[in-house]
Amino acid sequence: MSTVIEQSVQARMVASAPRMETLPATLRYDRRDPFAVSMAFPAKATLEGADVSWEFSRELLAAGMDGAAGLGDVRIRPYGYDRTVLEFHAVEGIAMVHVRTAELRLFLERAQELVPAGDEHRFLDLDRNLTDLFDGT
Repeated sequence: MSTVIEQSVQARMVASAPRMETLPATLRYDRRDPFAVSMAFPAKATLEGADVSWEFSRELLAAGMDGAAGLGDVRIRPYGYDRTVLEFHAVEGIAMVHVRTAELRLFLERAQELVPAGDEHRFLDLDRNLTDLFDGT
């Protein structure tokens, strides 16, 4: 059984212009880091011209599809009937993308099959995490 789930999604970048650019993005879940998901964007979608990946909690993604969630760098909320808005806050500014809620739900269902919500602690490798934390000290 694979320990990683990756799912391509079409994200629509919200810009000041009335037209929204569609760009590919990849959602990723790794049961070795069971509380987190990531969303990666290709270089062409960023101001720096480099691939960018944002990591945030799986719980935040689930909550944000049903109501506004998040107070920090990542904020998620429903938008209309079938979309979810993900806001990524950085020093350079705010990136907002719309993703079809059905795609996000499918991704979370697949993650749920891999690691059921509430069982994340069973998949933590505390010895490895402590070694990583104290490595070199």
